[in-house]
Amino acid sequence: MTRPESVEGGERVARWSFAGADPARIVAVRGGKAFVDGIESAAAPLEALRETVAAHGRAPVEDLPPFAGGAVGWLGYDAVRLLERIPAHLPDPLGLPDAWFAVYPVIAALDRARQRLLLIATVTVEDGADAAYGRAVAALDRLEGVLAAPLDEARPAPLPAADPSLQPDLSWQVAPDDDRFLAAVARAREEIRAGECFQIVLSRRWSRPSAASPIALYRALRLANPSPYMFYLDAGEAQILGSSPETLARLRGAQAGTCPIAGTRRRGGTAVEDARLAAELLADEKERAEHLMLVDLGRNDIGKIARAGTVKVSRFMEVERYSQVMHLTSEVTGELEAGLSALDVLLACFPAGTLTGAPKVRAMELIEQFEVVRRGVYGGAVGYFDFGGDMDACIAIRTAVAARGAVHVQAGAGIVFDSLPESELAECANKARALALAVLLAEGMQS
Repeated sequence: MTRPESVEGGERVARWSFAGADPARIVAVRGGKAFVDGIESAAAPLEALRETVAAHGRAPVEDLPPFAGGAVGWLGYDAVRLLERIPAHLPDPLGLPDAWFAVYPVIAALDRARQRLLLIATVTVEDGADAAYGRAVAALDRLEGVLAAPLDEARPAPLPAADPSLQPDLSWQVAPDDDRFLAAVARAREEIRAGECFQIVLSRRWSRPSAASPIALYRALRLANPSPYMFYLDAGEAQILGSSPETLARLRGAQAGTCPIAGTRRRGGTAVEDARLAAELLADEKERAEHLMLVDLGRNDIGKIARAGTVKVSRFMEVERYSQVMHLTSEVTGELEAGLSALDVLLACFPAGTLTGAPKVRAMELIEQFEVVRRGVYGGAVGYFDFGGDMDACIAIRTAVAARGAVHVQAGAGIVFDSLPESELAECANKARALALAVLLAEGMQS
């Protein structure tokens, strides 16, 4: 079962939840080769992906949701080597595909604004309209049966407001350890002072065994850390679940966009404190400088695929509030150049500058030197490509991998010339705590 949804952010981004089962096609990329339904493809990886996520010229239907069937999956951080010559010498203990997309012709779409559930089937009319209609009805009946089946998982209890026992200690296996991470921060600062980069994003991975089922982990994460992008992807060998706040790339019709996020404060306990923290965030010169750098990166990325003269910053440095934190956000848009597709938009923005640093390529070369394991899904993209040609993908942050009886979470910090190593260590841990809390809740649900 695959489930992308949005549960926070207002009707603009939090209206819809989608679910799909029994994909018609699965493409995975491993070791520079593409595999379609488990069989190695003669096509190059990018071409296999392009064919899988291509628009299909769907007949116009009124009032369809933004996703009405198509490809759903991830493009892992390490898939960047399909685009750039980045060294590859780090071990990969998780061993997941660099990219994985499943095609769902039949989906369920929950519309919260209108309180309705839509079951949607897309079929190809090859042997007459009546036969195609019959196949669609049969597929919808099967999906209805899946949705009507009883759940075998406990429902998470409401979160206590302030229970210290629910504060995870993050005493997990971590790579790199504290000393090695602090040393990496120091080395990154040296490279920045030498003029190699403006910023380098360094991350850590926490891992530990867990008896909680992946779907229980997802439900707990949805409760503990609701976000504009919630997702649960079942790839068989592993389940990818997350609650990302950040858009990587989006295409609606001919309008492409990206939404940089940089700059964070916690939410205030009162309206007055909340307003004070927002004003403090807007006035923070370091946060503003980092945000401006990422907006410039976004303009450059969208400029790669947009018609000349159409790139603009449609929202700039606005405070966007979520359940636990507030962020500085902007939006960069442009009109898609003729002959390009949704995949071109995603690849132009991939990977996010907020997960690499700047300049991107040099930052990624240094990340390969300073980190200790391959990132896998973390720092990549998770999203959908609709049959009609639209696309929406988030950055794979606040993301967990459940595989072989263990849970793995990863978080990073942007290193600049005046970064304090201990502060960056704490920032990584703070970002990982929402996922660690979800593990704690899920295990409590099943105990």
